[in-house]
Amino acid sequence: MPAKTPKAKLNLADVAALAGVSAPTVSKVINGRDDVAEATRVRVQKALVKLGYESPMQRRARSAGPVLVDLVFDGLDSSYSLEVMSGIVACAAEEGVEVVLSSVTPDKLKNTDHEQWSQRLFDAGRKGLILVTSEITPVQLESFRRRNIPVVVIDPLNPPRSGFVSVGATNWAGGKEAAEHLIALGHTKIAFLGGPEAAECSVARLHGYLAALRANNIPANPDYIVSGQFQRYFGVAGARRLFALADRPTAIFAGNDAIALGVLDEARAQGIGVPGDLSLVGFDGTDITEQSVPRLTSVAQPLQEMGRTALRSILRLANGEALESTHVELATQLVVRDSTAAPAG
Repeated sequence: MPAKTPKAKLNLADVAALAGVSAPTVSKVINGRDDVAEATRVRVQKALVKLGYESPMQRRARSAGPVLVDLVFDGLDSSYSLEVMSGIVACAAEEGVEVVLSSVTPDKLKNTDHEQWSQRLFDAGRKGLILVTSEITPVQLESFRRRNIPVVVIDPLNPPRSGFVSVGATNWAGGKEAAEHLIALGHTKIAFLGGPEAAECSVARLHGYLAALRANNIPANPDYIVSGQFQRYFGVAGARRLFALADRPTAIFAGNDAIALGVLDEARAQGIGVPGDLSLVGFDGTDITEQSVPRLTSVAQPLQEMGRTALRSILRLANGEALESTHVELATQLVVRDSTAAPAG
C-alpha cells in the first residue's frame, strides 16, 4: 500500500490566493495593521477561518495547552463579579477551556495601550476576551477586531456599537417590575437612586421605573430621581439627600444591591425603619440580598447564565460561527423578601 502523501502546511500564499490579495496584505491583516481596506480585511479574515490558518505563534500557543480565553473585570470586590465569574468558570470546565483572570480599574483600562494588549493576546494564541462591566470605546475594541480576537462585553456601562457582542439583562423590564411592586403595595412617593447618568443599564432601569409611574398616573418627582455610582457609599449619600426632603419618599428603588445596602446603612443611622418607615428594592439579586437585615427585595439578574452565555459566544465566534444577535438580554425576576411593605398609616 503506497504511503500517504503528507498534507502540505498552509502558508500566506494559500490564504492570499483564496482571498485574491497579496501575501504581504495577508501578513498585515494577521498582525492587526490598520493600513488595510475594511472590505479587504474581512475577505482575508474569512479566508483565514476557512483554511484554518494559524500563525507560527498561534501554533506554538495551541501546542502548549488547551484553549485560553482572557477574562477581565473592573473589580473583583463585589458579589456581582463573583456570580458572573462562577458562571464563566463552570462553563469553561464543561467546554475544556482555561480562563486567564485579571482585574483592571476603569481608569487604567481607558489608559491601556490596546494595540499592545491585543497584540499580546494574539501572540499568546488567545481565542477571545471577555470584559465585565467595563467601559471601552469602539476605537479600543477595533484593535482586537483587526487581529480577529472576539470580544464579548458583559453588562457594559456603554454598550459597544454594532459588530461587537454584549450580554446583559432586561433592565427596562426589571425597573418597571420593581416600581410596580412598590405601587401595588400602595406607595406613590417612590424615589430612584441610580448609577451613572451615562450608564445605559441604569438609564434603562430608570425608564422602566418612570413607565410604571406613568401607567399608574403617578407624577414623577424630579427630587426623587438621583444618579451617582453603583457603589455602597453613593447609597448612603443618596439616601441622606432623599431623607432631608420635606416630603420624604416612602419607598426607594435602588439601581443595584450595593446602593441599596448604602440606603440601609443611612436609614439605620437615622432611625428610619425598613420596611416600617421605608420600603426598599435593589437590583442584581446577589447573595447579599439574603445576608442583609432586613433581607433585601431585589430584581435578580441571571448573573451566572450571563457568564455562561458570554463564554459560549466567544467559542462560537472563535470557530467562525455567526451569532443570531450581537446583543443578548436575559430575563430578570423580582424576588420579594423582607425590605418592602405597605406604607405606614
